[in-house]
Amino acid sequence: MAAALRKRRRYQRSDWQFPLLTDWGMRPEKQRLLVIIATVAGVLAGAAGLVAAMVSLGTYSPERQAGAAVLGPDTALPQVFRGWNSPKLFDPVVDRTKDSQPLTEKEVFGQKELAVSKRLKLKLVAKQLDTGCSAALWGGSLLEQVSEAGCTQAARGLYASSDGRYIGQYTLLNLKDGQSASELVESLKTLYRGGWARPLASSKVAFPAGGYSEAGGYALGHYVGLVWLGRVDGAEPGSKDDYVSLTLALRGAEKAVYRRVVAIAGPPS
Repeated sequence: MAAALRKRRRYQRSDWQFPLLTDWGMRPEKQRLLVIIATVAGVLAGAAGLVAAMVSLGTYSPERQAGAAVLGPDTALPQVFRGWNSPKLFDPVVDRTKDSQPLTEKEVFGQKELAVSKRLKLKLVAKQLDTGCSAALWGGSLLEQVSEAGCTQAARGLYASSDGRYIGQYTLLNLKDGQSASELVESLKTLYRGGWARPLASSKVAFPAGGYSEAGGYALGHYVGLVWLGRVDGAEPGSKDDYVSLTLALRGAEKAVYRRVVAIAGPPS
């Protein structure tokens, strides 16, 4: 009886015994060791996969995630941004070494009114020309990029429409070359909500906090022009709001760059 019991115990299946491995002649203790090794390897592989997945998601950048908080929770900034590369027309001013004279306030904002139509005009209510860009822009990534781009000037002009309905700001940045200008405009296509132009202060008009506005960036040789436009009441544009004409009028400040092209290359033939 004792011998039979010992025989049954000898063939009693272990918790770590698998039929296939037993058929291969592997003892239960070795099967247990194999399972432990496989489990540890699986955990390590899973951890490696998790790390790879985390890396693939990219790094967290507080500047980009919460850049709008720089000016407060109700920061006025555009909800839409579009960017355009520099046309060949501005090739004569693609390098600042060939266009070394600094911008002047009169040169950029000499016109007090910009015509939108026969009845509608944009009136200049504030202007400022800064040496460098740190006073005219906000956002760590943006400030770092314009610093690397050799920004030496930022000219800002704030406009109010004659009917009291619209507000616009034009900002002209003086960078070192055309490549820097193009790269800045391209970057702003995705990063503009983490860094943008500071609005000029005026008692006559202001961008409404949290209101809707649109913006555009234009590479102009070694310059970058930033157009920022919205309704005074902060509402989205309706069928009667001609933002195309308003934008073209606001870009009247770019005449300063056109005049520099002509001064270098001569009038077009």
